[in-house]
Amino acid sequence: MGMRARMADWRRRYQLRQAPEGPLRHFLSTPFPRDDLPWDAVEYLALDFETTGFDAARHEVLSIGFVPIREARVRLGEAVHLLVRPTRPIPPETAVIHRLTDDQMALEGLPLAEALGRLLQAMAGRVILAHFAPLERAFIHQASLQLYRVAPPLPMVDTMSLALHALTKKNHPPKEGELRLAALRERHGLPRYRAHNALSDAVATAELFLAQMAHRGGPGEAIPLGRIVEW
Repeated sequence: MGMRARMADWRRRYQLRQAPEGPLRHFLSTPFPRDDLPWDAVEYLALDFETTGFDAARHEVLSIGFVPIREARVRLGEAVHLLVRPTRPIPPETAVIHRLTDDQMALEGLPLAEALGRLLQAMAGRVILAHFAPLERAFIHQASLQLYRVAPPLPMVDTMSLALHALTKKNHPPKEGELRLAALRERHGLPRYRAHNALSDAVATAELFLAQMAHRGGPGEAIPLGRIVEW
């Protein structure tokens, strides 16, 4: 196990001693996957948030979509889409982009505590997969600090980082827009999905990840999780 993985596991065990009963304790009580395992021996949770903005300290989560990857297959039958009730009116420009209204959120949206609890249950024992993972990491940490006063360690794989690494390895500086989810899917011959929907973006990210890993490494090379995970 690498140094960063050992440090994250130490943080997990330390926070577990202080965590209250509930979803956070369940998440922290489940060991992280070992980073010396082959990447396809690990379970992932492809995740996407739709938010009112990009600053986790000021903006709010509106919806969460996630779908597991197990044995290098996207498990669509286990996909989940959650609406999260904001504490403030949705800005008009955000409502247009995400097609979510205040009336809809009042009827269908979950409180943040319930939505985060369901997400933590789903993340336990899995590596989180996201496109531009720092955004999801920041919003998970902010919500956890708000509800539990702790920001848990999160093993994450970022499909944008994988794409940047592949282009850099080929001495190909990315052009503007080339690292966007839709652009990378097109590059890998994947179909275009509707954007700005948390669940469809999570599924799109999961499919992109499997396509990226199919082109990574040499024939028969067992790529360890430690080469792609970020702590």
